[in-house]
Amino acid sequence: ADRRHIGWSMSKTVTAALAGLLVEDARLRLDETPPTPEWERPDDPRRRITLDHLLHMASGLDFKESYVDPIGSDVLTMLYASEDTASYAAEAPLKHDPGSVFYYSSGTTNLIFRTMIDAGGFTAEDAARFPHEALFARIGMASAVFETDAAGTPVGSSYVWASPRDWARFGQLLLQDGDWEGERVLPEGWVDYLRAPTNAEGRGGWGYGGQTWLNAGADVASGFVWPDLPHDIFMASGHDGQYVIVIPSRDCVIVRLGLSRDFEPERQLGQLIREVLAALPRD
Repeated sequence: ADRRHIGWSMSKTVTAALAGLLVEDARLRLDETPPTPEWERPDDPRRRITLDHLLHMASGLDFKESYVDPIGSDVLTMLYASEDTASYAAEAPLKHDPGSVFYYSSGTTNLIFRTMIDAGGFTAEDAARFPHEALFARIGMASAVFETDAAGTPVGSSYVWASPRDWARFGQLLLQDGDWEGERVLPEGWVDYLRAPTNAEGRGGWGYGGQTWLNAGADVASGFVWPDLPHDIFMASGHDGQYVIVIPSRDCVIVRLGLSRDFEPERQLGQLIREVLAALPRD
């Protein structure tokens, strides 16, 4: 219970939560292209990519997110053979018009973290302290560790470690709209933004918000992953069966950790949520 567990892509939701702090103080704007040295040429089409596009996985950048086929896999090259994960992601060419197509990419999240560093004027030491001072310490996530790449940038896509109870603290913060024991940790309304579905095409059966997965799609007509479960479920999701599931309508947070590469979220995770909710009292 006290051991740190890697969050894998649950780290993306942590990164998105932190981004809200720089949006709040206007160092970043959702509708503007974030500072990106690789896109400085005035005629670079990637200059049309906004922070909102990055947060909703609709940047249009050409990036192969595959853990099964290592040949040509951008995510594996970025995480295991690149010293600077954000620069690797930023070098990707544009494949789709920004905002038009949803494509899940760990590279976009690492770009988000580096834009926070650049916009905030952080040194490498500042960047390492930022998640702890701005978030973890304020909600008692004493076990949380945010690993960096060789360039000193926290790997926002994948490398947050924390104990099960500390992951639950993060979920509780989201459940409470960023408020913690009467103190506002995240900007008011930021969690609502993170759980608002993207309208970009290509999401399949899942809804996707700002670095969060949703039970509901962009509209009711697009259906739900679990029609019989609360439609307001949103969650942080890791590659190997790690989940922080937030259910506002039931005032409930569920954390599921462990290494389960064959875990089937539609069937097994849905059943876990059903059993937990059945065991909880209703108001």
